[in-house]
Amino acid sequence: MGESEHSACCANPTRRALLTALASCACLAAIDPAAADDDEQPGASDRPQKADQLVRAEGDKAGEVIKADDLTLGGPPIRAWPKDPKSAVVRKGSRLNEVVLVKLDPNELDDTTRARAPDGIVCYSVICSHAGCPITAWVKEEQGDKNVFKCLCHNSEYDPRQNAQVVFGPAPRRLAALPLTVADGAITVAAPFVGKVGVQQGG
Repeated sequence: MGESEHSACCANPTRRALLTALASCACLAAIDPAAADDDEQPGASDRPQKADQLVRAEGDKAGEVIKADDLTLGGPPIRAWPKDPKSAVVRKGSRLNEVVLVKLDPNELDDTTRARAPDGIVCYSVICSHAGCPITAWVKEEQGDKNVFKCLCHNSEYDPRQNAQVVFGPAPRRLAALPLTVADGAITVAAPFVGKVGVQQGG
């Protein structure tokens, strides 16, 4: 930019603002399509499939494959997305695919839960069955002393030891469960969701 053009730009704040806005739009245009493409790849919106891996959904390690050793007994839980190991597509095209894992004492699990929770690792949909908010808390239950999943939107609580049944709040039904398997420390999906994911109209 020449001196006269620079002076004209500085003397005209509207023009300067316009140039700044255009530059910002150019940057966004360069970034957004790539981000959108990640969610629109074939298979990105498909429900979890048998043999899918689980990768971290948030934090500094987002996108990293979760190993059994990454989970500490009693929590904290880890939020995750399923990932197709063949195509490497992360199935984050639908928020209904996000899950939450936590490692518990297998002796505390009921028979149904234990059957799909290798080494005590349980996995459930992160979507509350009441209004579709994400489950974000792992806290002492309202009517007891064990930690449970809690939706902070309307205070629904789910006990992951008992097939994620509702133990407090307005949620009409349990969370959908995702059966897992562990081999050589690697956690993979053993079968599709058991139960309906998300909100059930009229339920």
